Amino acid sequence: MMRFVFGALLALLIAVPTLLSVVLAVIATVVMQPAVLAFAAGVILWPRLARTVRGWTS
Repeated sequence: MMRFVFGALLALLIAVPTLLSVVLAVIATVVMQPAVLAFAAGVILWPRLARTVRGWTS
């Protein structure tokens, strides 16, 4: 299912070239926010951190 969504998004970006610049501007704005980057890193790394800490306490 994710492949279909990703493919549809790519097709839309190719079909509407101005949409690509809008998407890139939004991504650049989000990446420049340190709080957003910290939140994303926490979401991505949380399972690994939880397993590591669980190993320390048991």
